[in-house]
Amino acid sequence: MTSDPRISATQNGRHILITGASSGIGAALARYYARPGNHLTLWGRNTERLEKCAQEARRKGAAVTILALDLCDTQAALSAFIAADDARAVDMLILGAGLGDIRPVGALAEKAEDVLAISLVNFTTPVTLASEAAGRMAARKKGWIGLIGSVAAFHDLPVATAYSGSKAGLARFSTALHAAMTPHDVKVTLISPGYVDTAMSQRLEGARPFLVSAEKAARLIANAMEKGRAHLLFPWPFQLVRLLEAIMPRALVHRIVRSAKVVQRPQL
Repeated sequence: MTSDPRISATQNGRHILITGASSGIGAALARYYARPGNHLTLWGRNTERLEKCAQEARRKGAAVTILALDLCDTQAALSAFIAADDARAVDMLILGAGLGDIRPVGALAEKAEDVLAISLVNFTTPVTLASEAAGRMAARKKGWIGLIGSVAAFHDLPVATAYSGSKAGLARFSTALHAAMTPHDVKVTLISPGYVDTAMSQRLEGARPFLVSAEKAARLIANAMEKGRAHLLFPWPFQLVRLLEAIMPRALVHRIVRSAKVVQRPQL
């Protein structure tokens, strides 16, 4: 098999479904896979941005279907996936949609309604879709599932408990699903990015160390999925941070993370 996902995708005429495709990493992945012979099904919350992404992909020769969908509605998302897969078997599912939020300055805890939305979009809906896809792909003996998490999954973030917690749950689900699907020739990859230059990270005030462009992130993700890697964590300095935290006393780690000043601009 060729090592370039774009070439093999063209040869195989894959159906690739990407959630969170209206911006950020999802949109970059849509551009990456936009090749003649591929059919892209792009989901997102913003119809205008989805259509813009679709037009760009069509100019590159891909067939494109878009769907504006709120992933807080898990049942609607599941029904939409079943319909898409019934119409044309989904070869590659990339679950890139995500919500992030930071506890407001002065608040004692995150808002319950925000926690609910983050939990649905970051964990409940993607694991539901991945489970449905896994069963269908296993029956066909082929397929790729990518779950985009975060390095936050491996750290206790006092100002983003729901975000780090939901990504931690997604991480464990993904590696467990990888173990379950390997005998059925279905490749499952957990993607744990650090700071990527997207609208979500641009809301953060202050430094974004080791920042990666969305285009570079898409290339790394595509290559990892093609190879069937169980886990991709990038950029590499965050691998070192994860190892260091694992050997430090928990109380010391918590003192350090509580001292960090993280501020987020309001969403436009």
